[in-house]
Amino acid sequence: MAPKVVICGILTWAHEDVKELLGPIAEVVYFDSVDRADFLKGFQPGGKYEGAVAIFRDNNLTDKIGIFDQELVDGFPSSVKWIAHNGAGYDQIDVQACKAQGNMCRSLKYMYIKPCHFRPGIMVSNTPGAVDDASATTALYLLISTFRNYAISERSLRELKWKPDGLAKRSHDLTGHTLAILGLGGIGMRLAELAHAFPMRIIYYSRHKVIDAPEWCEYFEDVEEMLAQADVLSVHVPLNPNTVGLVGEKWIRALKRGAIIINTARGKVIDEDAMIRALEDGHLASVGLDVFPNEPEVNPKLLEFPHVTLLPHMGTETQDTQHKMEVRALKNIQDFLKTGSGKDIIPEMTNM
Repeated sequence: MAPKVVICGILTWAHEDVKELLGPIAEVVYFDSVDRADFLKGFQPGGKYEGAVAIFRDNNLTDKIGIFDQELVDGFPSSVKWIAHNGAGYDQIDVQACKAQGNMCRSLKYMYIKPCHFRPGIMVSNTPGAVDDASATTALYLLISTFRNYAISERSLRELKWKPDGLAKRSHDLTGHTLAILGLGGIGMRLAELAHAFPMRIIYYSRHKVIDAPEWCEYFEDVEEMLAQADVLSVHVPLNPNTVGLVGEKWIRALKRGAIIINTARGKVIDEDAMIRALEDGHLASVGLDVFPNEPEVNPKLLEFPHVTLLPHMGTETQDTQHKMEVRALKNIQDFLKTGSGKDIIPEMTNM
């Protein structure tokens, strides 16, 4: 009997890929539930998802079943061993609840799967790498737009007012300025490569020095020392309990007066109130934001600053990247079914 995989989301680009990757080794069933309760009922005996061992998860069904919080995860049967999230950020999955569930290799005797190590809980994978280019180019756009004030200029033109007054006094070239990157992972490194071409000076802070980073990426052990030298800070850290409000009043005030903040990570990583206060008193010249704390809601105060650039979470909105993301998530399930593991297990679970 082939293991069952639930596609909990809408495959937009990988229709043929799912047949190729999972068709020969799994029974693939697609989400067909009206709400959260109906979804969980489907995993019960006789339900359409009964016996499922892996779930492909996409954010586009959140309006129907909500996030994968503890309540939902606790409702999964012991057969579920893998959640393949279609995205780099996985803050919509309760990782601790997944870690607490069952045993990794229990109930896998009937599967076409090689022996694997015993691991507690439901393993979670994401899609790092697949999003790097699209997210980094979004950050680069925000960087260019805030330095050159392109967003307000386009609005002015569309209102048939031509150029805004005093534009040159607020605008700068990127060349020769210093970009500080908070979190030199895949996206941060790709942005560093793009910005270095201008050239900009690239400095960064991560939990550890990145061993394979180019020599022109300067590592700082002290984050506030790095911030003091930055003309612009670009944020590239995941959202978890330890990073909520990470960029707060102290770090924002450690930046040079007139600095810029770019955020394509998650809105809650920045203390929004502290950021707005810094915009109001001029400590920050501008911000470029693709993410917000309570999406799709946007703090109306942000709309009062004409020189900021705001995007509606466009980081991965390309067919090329979304196809790569879907395929990578499906390959994680394929690897799990074949070997008992996957290449993209999230960091919180890599040592389990």
